[in-house]
Amino acid sequence: MIDQLRSIGIQNDLNMSLPTIVVIGDQSSGKSSVLEALSGVALPRGSGIVTRCPLELRLRKVTEGVNWKATLSYRVGFGNGHVAQNELAGEGSGISDEIITLEIRSPDVCDLTLIDLPGIARVPLQGQPEDIGNQIKALILNFIRMPEIIIMVVVPCNVDVTTTEALKMARDQDPDGTRTIAVLTKPDLIDRGTERDILAIAQNKVIHLRKGYIMVKCRGQQQIVEDIPLEEALELENDFFKNHEHFRCLLTENKATIKHLATELTEQLVNHIKKSLPRLEEEIQRQSIKLKKELKVFVGGPPEDAQGAKQFLIKTLTDFNDKIKSLSSGDLIIKENLFSQLRREYTRWNDNLKRKMSSFTQSSGEIQNQIVKKRGRELAGFSSYRVFEMILQDQVAELKDPAVVLLNAIRGIILRQFLTLANECFQRYPALLKITMNKIENIQSSQQSKANDRIVEHFQMENMIYTQDDIYLNALNKSGNELFSETQLPFCDVASKYGEMLKAYFEIMVQRISDQVPMMMQYFLLKEASELLCNDMLTVLEQLDVREILSEDSDVSRRRIELRAHLDRLTIAHEEIAHLFEGPTDRNI
Repeated sequence: MIDQLRSIGIQNDLNMSLPTIVVIGDQSSGKSSVLEALSGVALPRGSGIVTRCPLELRLRKVTEGVNWKATLSYRVGFGNGHVAQNELAGEGSGISDEIITLEIRSPDVCDLTLIDLPGIARVPLQGQPEDIGNQIKALILNFIRMPEIIIMVVVPCNVDVTTTEALKMARDQDPDGTRTIAVLTKPDLIDRGTERDILAIAQNKVIHLRKGYIMVKCRGQQQIVEDIPLEEALELENDFFKNHEHFRCLLTENKATIKHLATELTEQLVNHIKKSLPRLEEEIQRQSIKLKKELKVFVGGPPEDAQGAKQFLIKTLTDFNDKIKSLSSGDLIIKENLFSQLRREYTRWNDNLKRKMSSFTQSSGEIQNQIVKKRGRELAGFSSYRVFEMILQDQVAELKDPAVVLLNAIRGIILRQFLTLANECFQRYPALLKITMNKIENIQSSQQSKANDRIVEHFQMENMIYTQDDIYLNALNKSGNELFSETQLPFCDVASKYGEMLKAYFEIMVQRISDQVPMMMQYFLLKEASELLCNDMLTVLEQLDVREILSEDSDVSRRRIELRAHLDRLTIAHEEIAHLFEGPTDRNI
C-alpha cells in the first residue's frame, strides 16, 4: 500500500513523509553490496560516488507466474541504471534528488522497500563540485529528518565506527536511537585483536540504538572477480559467522547475516507503517479538506451559450457590487478591517491638530508688534480686528497641507481594499479584472480630485473667521480666568486679551475641521465612490463579447487541473487505507 501511494506521488501532497527505510553510509561503506545481497541484483560499483540519485529498491516476493522480473522506472522514462542516473544527475559526478525506482519480483526475495542514498563524500574527487559533501548531506538530511523514516546506517567494521559521518547524522536526527538500525559490514577486514571491540558494538553496548545492530559479510572484490554467484555468497557468509571465533554468537542472537537482516528490516518496516497509519490517514483527510476548500474558488465557470454566459456575468457583477456595498458599510472585512485603517489615519490627523492647538500661543509682545505693523487710520487706543484675523488665517494656511497628506493616505487605503476585492472576485477572468481595476482607479482619482476641491473650499471658508457668539464666549470663558458675557463686550477687545481670544477661536476651528475633513474624504472616496462603481460596473453588460470578458486565465485552468490531480491522489490514498482497514486480519491496526 505504501509503495502504491508513493507511485502516485502522494508524498508531494502531504506535510509528512511516507514510512520507509532509508539507507545511508559513508562512501565505500558497503551499502551497494548489502542491497545487492538483499535484492539479488548486481548494482553499479566503482570508485568515488557510484550512487548519484536516490534509488528506491522494491522487493516483491512472488510464488506464482514469475520466476524473476525487474522493472526500472524514473521520471523521464525507462532505461538501465547508469542511463537513468546520467539522465537525472547529468554526465559526470553530480547528484540529483530525483528518485529511480527498481522493482524486483522474485520468489527468492523478501517483501521490503528501501531507499538508497548517495554515500557521504569527505573529499571531492576530480570532476566533482567542491561542495559535493554538503550537497549529499543536504539530500540525506531531507530524507532522514522526517519522523516517519527508519534510518538504516551502513558502517564498515574496519573503521572507527563511532566517528563515521553517517552514524553521526543519524544520531543528530534521532538522538534517542528509536528509529535507527545499523548494519556492520566488512567484518573479514578488521585488524586482529579488535574483534572484542567490534563485538561489543554489534551487541549494542557502545552506541545504543533501540533497533540494534546486524553484522553482514557480503561478496568481496575477489569473489566478484571470481564471479561467485550471490546464492553461493550467502552460503559462504553463513559459514564465515558459524566458524568465527568471536562472531559466531551473533548467529544464535539473530544479529548476523543478510537473511536475518532481511527478516529484521521487514518486521521493522511493517510495524513502523502500522504505527504511522493513523497519522497518515489524518494528514490525508486534513489535506483533502484544504484542497476542496481551495478548489471551490476554481469550480464552475461561465456557460458556453451566449445567453447563459450573460446571465452568469450578471450574477458575477451583482455579487461583486454586493460585496463593494458591504465593504463600504463596514459589514465585509477583507484582510484588515477598512474602517479600522481609516480610523487610525483620522486619529493621527486629530492628534496633529491637538498638538498644534496646545503649541499655539501668542505673547503680548508679538501681538503688540502685529498691531504696530497692521495699524491703519485709527487713533491711538482703538484696536484693529485685522490683526486678530490675519494671525488666525496664517494658522489656517499651515493646516491645509497636512489635510492633503491625509487625503492621499485615505485614498490609498480605500483603493487597495477595492482592488483586493476585485482581485478576489475576478481573479479567474483577467479581462474583467482589468476592466474593473481601471474603473476603480478612474473613479478614485476623480473622487480624490473632487474631495480635494471641497477641502480647499473649506479652508477658504475658514479664512473668513466666523463662529456663533455663544460658542465663542463659551470657548473664551474656558480658556481664561475671567468670565465674559455679551453685555460686557467690547471691553475685552484690548491687546492684553488677544492671546486668550486667539486661542479660544483656534480651538473652535480645530474641533470643526477635525471632523469635517475626514467626513468629506469618507463621503467622496468611499460612500459616493462605491455607489459610482456599482453603477459603472453594470455598463459592462453592454459589452458585445461577453465570452471574451469572461475568458479564464490559463494559470487558473492549470491551477484547477493541479488541484484536482492533488485531490484525486488523496482520494486514492484514502481508499487504499480504508481498504486495508477492511481486511479482517488488519482491524487491530
